[in-house]
Amino acid sequence: MSALKKAKGFKKSRPGLYLSIGTSLFGAFGVVKQMQLARREDDRLQLLDAVVSGAAILTSVAILVREVRRLDIDDVLADD
Repeated sequence: MSALKKAKGFKKSRPGLYLSIGTSLFGAFGVVKQMQLARREDDRLQLLDAVVSGAAILTSVAILVREVRRLDIDDVLADD
């Protein structure tokens, strides 16, 4: 199996999904810092950018959590 196929398989595996969730949540720290800076400088445009970025992170985490749940359902069905 080639390294590229292994990497693609890892992305859809449970550890790969957990790693993706972790990196997405790590990005939330940057968004929080951006929000704090925008509030300090009273920059509404930068604050809006931070809010939109935060919404994108939340959406991606929700999608990844859904994928983890689907893996759990598939595992239960595979045991039959």
